[in-house]
Amino acid sequence: MSLLRLCALPKCLSGLILLERSVRRVSNAGHCHYFLTLRNNVERRISDPPWTSQRRHFSALIPKKEDGKKRVWEQSQLLDVLEARIQQLQSDIVLDVQHAKVQFVNASKSGRGASSGKSHKNVSGGRTELPKVGQTISKGGGQTGKGGGKDASVYKSRWMEKLIQEKTTKTKKLNLKLGIEDKPVKSRKGKLILPGTAQKNILTKAGKKTGKASKEPELAELERKTEAKAQELAEVEKLEWKLNQWAMSASPELVQDNSEARMYEGVQLSVHCYLEACVFCGDIDRAQRLLLTHHRMISRRNLLNIGLYNVMMRVWAKKGSLNQIGRMFILVEEAGLKPNLTSYCAALECMGRTPNCSPKVINRVLRQMKEDGLCVEELFRLCVFRQDERDMVLRAIHTVEPDFQPSINTVLHTCSSPLVKDFYTERADAKYPKLAFSLEELRERFSRQLSMEQASTITIHSVEAMKPVTPHMAKMRALLAEQRMVWHKALVGALRESNMILASITPKAVRLSLYPYLCLMDQKDYVDIMIQSLSNLPPSGESLHILAKELGNRVHNKFCIRMKSHNQMVDKLSHIYNEYAELLAKDSQDFDVLPRERWWKLEAEHSSGPSLLGDNTQWPHTVVVELGTYLVDLMVKHMKVNSDILNPANDRKFIPVLYHMYTFRSNKQVGFIKPHPILTQMQQDAMETTLTFDSYVMPMLCPPVPWTSAKFGAYLLTPTKMMRTVVGANQHEILLEKCQDADLHAVLDSLNQLGNAAWRINQPLLDIIISVFNDKGNEKLDIPPPNSEAPKILRYSQQDLATYSSAEKAHLKRELVKAKKKCSEMHSLRMDALYKLSIANHMRDEVFWFPHNMDFRGRTYPCPPYFNHLGSDVTRAILVFAEGKPLGPGGLKWLKIHLVNLTGLKKRSSLAGRLEYANTIMDDILDSADNPLNGKKWWQNADEPWQALACCMEIANAVRSPDPTHFISHFPVHQDGSCNGLQHYAALGRDVIGATSVNLIPCEVPQDVYSGVAQQVEEFRARDSEKGLKIAQVLEGFISRKVVKQTVMTVVYGVTRYGGRLQIEKRLKEVDDFPKEYVWDASHYLVQQVFSSLKEMFTGTREIQDWLTESARLIAKSGNTVEWVTPLGLPIIQPYHRTRTQMLKGTIQDLSLQITHDSKQKPDTVKQKNAFPPNFIHSLDSTHMMLTALYCYSAGLTFVSVHDCFWTHALTVDTMNKVCREQFVALHSQPILQELSNFLLQKYCSGLSHVCIKQRL
Repeated sequence: MSLLRLCALPKCLSGLILLERSVRRVSNAGHCHYFLTLRNNVERRISDPPWTSQRRHFSALIPKKEDGKKRVWEQSQLLDVLEARIQQLQSDIVLDVQHAKVQFVNASKSGRGASSGKSHKNVSGGRTELPKVGQTISKGGGQTGKGGGKDASVYKSRWMEKLIQEKTTKTKKLNLKLGIEDKPVKSRKGKLILPGTAQKNILTKAGKKTGKASKEPELAELERKTEAKAQELAEVEKLEWKLNQWAMSASPELVQDNSEARMYEGVQLSVHCYLEACVFCGDIDRAQRLLLTHHRMISRRNLLNIGLYNVMMRVWAKKGSLNQIGRMFILVEEAGLKPNLTSYCAALECMGRTPNCSPKVINRVLRQMKEDGLCVEELFRLCVFRQDERDMVLRAIHTVEPDFQPSINTVLHTCSSPLVKDFYTERADAKYPKLAFSLEELRERFSRQLSMEQASTITIHSVEAMKPVTPHMAKMRALLAEQRMVWHKALVGALRESNMILASITPKAVRLSLYPYLCLMDQKDYVDIMIQSLSNLPPSGESLHILAKELGNRVHNKFCIRMKSHNQMVDKLSHIYNEYAELLAKDSQDFDVLPRERWWKLEAEHSSGPSLLGDNTQWPHTVVVELGTYLVDLMVKHMKVNSDILNPANDRKFIPVLYHMYTFRSNKQVGFIKPHPILTQMQQDAMETTLTFDSYVMPMLCPPVPWTSAKFGAYLLTPTKMMRTVVGANQHEILLEKCQDADLHAVLDSLNQLGNAAWRINQPLLDIIISVFNDKGNEKLDIPPPNSEAPKILRYSQQDLATYSSAEKAHLKRELVKAKKKCSEMHSLRMDALYKLSIANHMRDEVFWFPHNMDFRGRTYPCPPYFNHLGSDVTRAILVFAEGKPLGPGGLKWLKIHLVNLTGLKKRSSLAGRLEYANTIMDDILDSADNPLNGKKWWQNADEPWQALACCMEIANAVRSPDPTHFISHFPVHQDGSCNGLQHYAALGRDVIGATSVNLIPCEVPQDVYSGVAQQVEEFRARDSEKGLKIAQVLEGFISRKVVKQTVMTVVYGVTRYGGRLQIEKRLKEVDDFPKEYVWDASHYLVQQVFSSLKEMFTGTREIQDWLTESARLIAKSGNTVEWVTPLGLPIIQPYHRTRTQMLKGTIQDLSLQITHDSKQKPDTVKQKNAFPPNFIHSLDSTHMMLTALYCYSAGLTFVSVHDCFWTHALTVDTMNKVCREQFVALHSQPILQELSNFLLQKYCSGLSHVCIKQRL
């Protein structure tokens, strides 16, 4: 019986109020553990309803003052008195109302909580663990039963002894009076109930008779009283359950997780990164002091996990200090934590480094591992080793077991999905492609890529360097170079001085300073990062948050790369890669294994030395931003320039190069860092010839490292995630960790296949684009003009403004805002084009690769952010396959059809009709190839002009060759899906009409859903026009495929009517002849007609969307986020939670961070339900692409994709089309919606009956 049952007894109301006040007072002092222990340790044996007892961990209290000890002791004595009174009152409740015994952990006089043995202090130093459900407390105080630990005697209170004796006497008298025997009886449902078993049967009708004894008046009166008390107790049960829920949320519940695969959030993650930084920069004392400070403070100790202690264990293991290792194990025991594999690994490593270490000590460690359920084999299989740690551990084990050798797991498990069963099992006919490079060439390329990543940055020539250098440009370049040297020197001195100040400051108990993060590299490396960010700063400035995040991430990337070099994994990586290259080289033997399988086998064979999978922890977003803010503050304070540097007539004084200001964005005040106009003018006039990028921005010079797990793959040293997530979100990582390795094999292999496609630059086309870029650009051809072509921002003096009216001033202000916005947009577009073209020009003579990863829905993306095949028409046009293949008998046909597709013409024509059209315009094709800028310029009218021009050149070269069938073509031919989202919806709903519209059913002429929707919208418009609707009459002749295409395409991906209206508005503004005053009304009208048209054409689509939306809404309302698993086994979770604001204090400005991914916050219901349908379709789309990629790889094809647009050589288009269709049919032959429904029911509704019972109570 718990203390809340006193509510049912009026005589004890005053005692309850006193107790609640006492609880609040003690909670404020940090001593509420006694009361939580008292309430949560109760085990009620009541079968209906099943009240679940709460299991909690608590720590021994160490009050700092004697009065605190005395107060806690008095309160514990008061609880004893109250408990005695409860037990006395409990004896009055008879017959059907029986309750479980209440067990207490008594407070010792020292105020340290539960006593163990004869000592007032827990000898083990661990957190005393309360009994779980199914456990009882033995007379000695230890736990027995399932999951029980060691016994620990607990002193009995004199009140408890008296209580037991008094209750036993009263129970015997009551049983004799009622004639009840102490033997098993049957419940009302006929089940046997043992004596003393808790059962709650409340009589609802007065005078109801129970057996023969109920006939006696005395017993009837007793039953009536019992019924009244039982009803009161039922109400108390409900109140107590609610308070228990409050206690669960009000008191921090300690979660113990001995897995180091997942780093904890919040304080634990921050402390872990802080310790790693201290250790890396050699400040061991600071790291040890911080850990001990947290350990000594009970409130902070509860937030520590075993991984934090392991950081220091590894440090002392490197030093061979067994005494320190022993002390760390004592601290772990005091913290109530359990050593894991890494802990024992550090201990064994230390013993391996200690000369003449006693075998008894080693045996003791191995024996303790076995007692903890850990084996030595797991240690070598699961632990992450650095430097020579593995060899030292093995040396220690050989001391006691000379013949021990870790087993090497060579068993390859395959993906369980039936969709890829044939891909993994039937390999006899597989033709895995090779690269057109020798083994030595691949190894040389690996060395170059490794050097570039170790340098972290790369400097390349800008395409603007091709312009002739004027004297003024040369002067500005020299002036900028001189100023950079001055700024570099000033920043190095400022950083050194600030580090000395931070080092001299005595750190607060739990305050984590930035000092260790500022000592990870030389000062010049930090300054190089700051100077690099200055060069990339736009004239309009950048928000402090974004700039700080970029700076912090650059520091973190450099730290990770240096950590890998420090851990001596570079040599091992080089050795394994050199052998792995044999799989891809053209002059090596053929293998029947996949890249992932080959790498995994090589890594198992070379298991000695450090692990390739590093255990670097991602820094918390707050640390990254705080570090970046600190560096920005140094830049603002110490980077200065003479005010007369450009104009000697000005007064000379030092002015900051950067200044901090505030602006408003979306009604929010945002801190901005803006360059001074002097700096902007110098950079524009200099037109510098070099650009500096981070190494991961560039394509790779060698094939990427294959993805072998969710944490390892892609670049050689640069940290890369397999799944892109919102900064700070870890829900996806947790799901991936829970997956079996084999379940992710198909996903990993598809990423490897995409990444192994080799590319090169289309040099003739690149030269043409660069010439247009340097000749003021061409907006029609998507080549942005230079900043000199931007509109001039007029400046008005106060005298001039005084002559204008209010309306004129408002007009001038709007024009000023519009001009500034235009200038900012032009600068952004120009710099984006400059980066892409400069990278392409740098790689013009190279063969390169794009490593791939994916977003949380499974959609794949190249890792390099600027230059890749997912880019604009310009970047796609200058990319071709490095491997060439002959056109064959049908290759030229596909090149011509592809050209017609790029023009946007003949959408409703058959393939034969498109080919015939291409043959009729051969003169225009050849003229475009020969005179692209001075001829007829036919190619410039295409939807994708630059790709069309590239195709014209390829066709011209092919037809002019001696034999077009033998012409070696590197050109990628595209096969684009017909509104892919609608295709998946039509297949899911078996919608025949919708499937016909998107070419899922064979037709003589290809169907174009966009033209079909435009045609139906035109019919609606004509009908409304006849009725006299003004806007319908205005739209006559303006409804085209292009106007409605984007909206139709994105409707299936969740676009709303508002978003669709903005899309149509943008298209109408591009039509020169359309009256601009009707744009808003026309877009509002058209979006309604488009949605109505789609609703008529795709009936099943809307039904499926509604079901997905409603399911997501109910799931989010229940407090859960929506999860599902793709047909290839990839787990997906939507990371949309309610926004939480976190204030980050900085030296230059306090930042307000909007956290939308905090899993502790409730799900965002609106985002969850709106995003589920499009995200689910995206996951199916990516699954189909991955299946196509795998089976194309098995057939020896070169295959890449831009989501639902598949690329291959002209020779292999027919084969790719066959594979694409087969895999689409195979995918939708699976019961996708049924499996999704089963998954949602199992995950979110399995405990529904239990929840319903709770809610009724």
